[in-house]
Amino acid sequence: MDKSLLARSASKWASCTLACASCLYFGKFSAAATPKSTASSQLPTPDQPPLTITDPESLDQLCDRLRSAEHIGIDTEFVSEDTFFPELCLIQVSTVDELVTIDTRVLENVDSFWRVLAEGEHVTILHAGREELNFMVRAIGATPKHLFDVQIAAAFCSNEYPSAYGSVVSRFLGHKPDKGEQRTDWRKRPLTKAQIHYALEDVRYLIPLYRRFVELLTERERIEWLEEELQSWQEEVVAAVDRKDWRRVSGIGKLSPTSLAVVRELWLWRYEEAQRRNRPQRRILRDDLIVELAKRKVDSPQQIMAIRGMERTAVKKNANELADCVRRGLESPVEREKGARRRQPPSQLNLLGQFLAPALGTICRRAEIAASLAGTASSVRDLIAYRMGFSPDGVTRNGKTQLPILAQGWRAKLVGNVIDDLLDGKKSIRIFNAKDSDPLVFEDVE
Repeated sequence: MDKSLLARSASKWASCTLACASCLYFGKFSAAATPKSTASSQLPTPDQPPLTITDPESLDQLCDRLRSAEHIGIDTEFVSEDTFFPELCLIQVSTVDELVTIDTRVLENVDSFWRVLAEGEHVTILHAGREELNFMVRAIGATPKHLFDVQIAAAFCSNEYPSAYGSVVSRFLGHKPDKGEQRTDWRKRPLTKAQIHYALEDVRYLIPLYRRFVELLTERERIEWLEEELQSWQEEVVAAVDRKDWRRVSGIGKLSPTSLAVVRELWLWRYEEAQRRNRPQRRILRDDLIVELAKRKVDSPQQIMAIRGMERTAVKKNANELADCVRRGLESPVEREKGARRRQPPSQLNLLGQFLAPALGTICRRAEIAASLAGTASSVRDLIAYRMGFSPDGVTRNGKTQLPILAQGWRAKLVGNVIDDLLDGKKSIRIFNAKDSDPLVFEDVE
């Protein structure tokens, strides 16, 4: 995203009075405490009928209004249980002036709305917006020009990640969003007033949250860290939209190259077949059955269908195709990844990993940054292995080699550099107070 945009917003909102900031935090978000254009009183109350877009003309009018907005909050309601891709059922939209829903069960083509988000200089605000980005990419091949995810922003201001929307609103705005329609089948029509109200609660607080986080992150000098994380997160989401990652099949860790090739061929067949039938992949053929076929390496339809569990699958008529997959796998084993013959890790690597892993949590808790966003014990181990020369090229992820995440960007500044100093003997760890919730301290070695 445009790094100057958040900086401009940060400058603008940092100039607000302390009284305004306090009101935002404790939920007293009123016209008296905020600039006129941000007053929540302009938005529909639960007793007012919200606008629902159900025809192309109304959608065009909404898009015209959105083009002049500085901030647009969005959320979606979808159902993913029965189809290959999730079914988009409703889009919720918020600006400082209105709350709107778009009924995508009536309006099947909403590309004009997605294009508005992809263009212009406004900020698109979401919470845990992976699926919203997926809908956009599949529809128009683009994502919001300027994106802000409040779940990620919250992780730079607290020790919780991933955090639920209600938890973020309560913690940072002092409000409690209304709930009550969590088990709704959003495909069914007509939607009730209560369902619409529930859906709009998911966008009602997005713009106030954006402003609160810009203020907090400016105070803590973390705006650039958030920008970096949002950029990498958005790139990862887009890359994963249609990634055919057969290595994510569970239970394949100890399979031979030949068996892995069988998994690959069966997974690719399942992917195409599920897309053709518009069914979830695991409804076609479960992971455990793919692994079992790969282990047995049987390539006759009769032997395949004799495996326990196969008789209850949706592929009874596809035994010949499955047999072809097995044969293709047997003929083209998976090549071992480069670096597979690296020397064995030194014995002290496990010890150092276990000893230094708690440093990640300690550093993040004191900085009020979610440790689960920064990394894991494996991330610490990867950094140690890299610094010791065991993996000099870095870490392999999705077929690409890169530096360990704790050696990159904001993670290196916050955590990686401390671990480097500990490994180099420039810092030491000691117990300051065994009864304290954070008993460890890091000290410079003279």
